[in-house]
Amino acid sequence: MTSLHSKGYLLVVEDVPDILTLLVATLKFKGYRVETATNGVEALEIIQRERPALIITDILMPKMDGFSLVHRLRLDPATRDIPVIFLSATYVAPEDKEFAHTIGVTRFIEKPVDMERFFPEIDSLLAGKAEETRPLDELQFYEGYKKRLEAKLKHKNTQIARDQHLYETLDETQRQAFKASMQNAIRERDEIQALLNEIREKIAALSKA
Repeated sequence: MTSLHSKGYLLVVEDVPDILTLLVATLKFKGYRVETATNGVEALEIIQRERPALIITDILMPKMDGFSLVHRLRLDPATRDIPVIFLSATYVAPEDKEFAHTIGVTRFIEKPVDMERFFPEIDSLLAGKAEETRPLDELQFYEGYKKRLEAKLKHKNTQIARDQHLYETLDETQRQAFKASMQNAIRERDEIQALLNEIREKIAALSKA
């Protein structure tokens, strides 16, 4: 394998087991050394032990999501220049990608991942010079984050209402197949709502400071 891989390991942060397993297996097959985490909190613990050459992370995750993880990395001079690739099937609007770039995300790839594009991006980032990033201050970050969460919550509520209406029109066999998709949408909606509540509290506290 090329000398690119001597730069260090790749940290993959993903809370969906099937996606995590696929990414890790594919990356290891290509010869990369890979470590894994299922949320931003676990990722930061691993990064403190050994700095990765590159981070590949989902956005919507429990405990600490991708947006918060990148913000924390960019605030710390020791981790500010680590390249980060966002993978997301939920935050794919132009405004989401713009916010990701603003907080210091290096590349943004939509799920399902196009491997023909994915691996050249990895090699390019490992071979290139670190991109300078300027972290947002806390209030700027949380205000921008709140807008993205509010937009995503509105979208999810619309999707769930539409799905529930469709569910009522299906026969029992069709309902069983459709139910898992609905439950996943509801889980994501609840995660987004919990995050939004947390961010609103942080903004209120920062505004009083």
